[in-house]
Amino acid sequence: MQSYQENKFGKIIKTNITALTFNQTIDVIEGWIKNKKNDYVCVCNTHSLVTADEDEEFEEVLNNAGICTPDGMPLVWALKKYGYINQDRVDGPNLMLKLCELALLNGYRVYLYGGTNDNLNKLEKDLKNRFKGINIVGKYSPPFRELSKQEDDEIIDMINSTNPDLVFVSLGCPKQETWMYKHRNSINGIMLGVGAAFEFIIGNIKRPPIIFQKLGLEWLFRLISEPKRLWKRYAYNNPVYVYRFLQTYKKNKNYTISNNKK
Repeated sequence: MQSYQENKFGKIIKTNITALTFNQTIDVIEGWIKNKKNDYVCVCNTHSLVTADEDEEFEEVLNNAGICTPDGMPLVWALKKYGYINQDRVDGPNLMLKLCELALLNGYRVYLYGGTNDNLNKLEKDLKNRFKGINIVGKYSPPFRELSKQEDDEIIDMINSTNPDLVFVSLGCPKQETWMYKHRNSINGIMLGVGAAFEFIIGNIKRPPIIFQKLGLEWLFRLISEPKRLWKRYAYNNPVYVYRFLQTYKKNKNYTISNNKK
């Protein structure tokens, strides 16, 4: 396992996106497990960054994460423009599956948090079929409402009682990132906000062809698949991201280059 400079990043709009390749990201997370470091990982796309641009509290959530991966290709392209020519995409489903593969090989303990009970049962079955012998130590579907302090404390105790190494969190953005930030000092293990990865892995949401992913058009494929649910997000989010990126590009590139020389 190699060691990488974890604080290498590119500032995109207001968010520091970690400049690690997919394999480097995996290595860093495995290093955290080995050293018993508790931290959280945010898997970011343009929606995440536009949300952070408009919400100072969410900006703080992202910028306090141990890693903010570039999920969307526009973020990858931005990091390449900053000089990280080897940057690749670090997306939720592939990140989760690779870590589950390593969990089987190295005995990491896996916890699944979020989604419905039905989907969690399907996910556990799917992962155990893919990675026979994987140690899934627990799973929980939280209520779709604000939790009381007592409920929240009970959930923390329940998760920690399983002594997890990896806690995969699927609550949707920005809820899952905010949840991880809130519990960063109370959950023992590494939390990873993997968005719709649970749904992708069990096949509830179809992944677009590779060509759509490489061209940065995954959003278009998803929009075609779910127009009623997603059209408002993309109609607003994509133009705002492009505008704010261009508006802040020169300043952020200089800031990124200056800080990464330290």
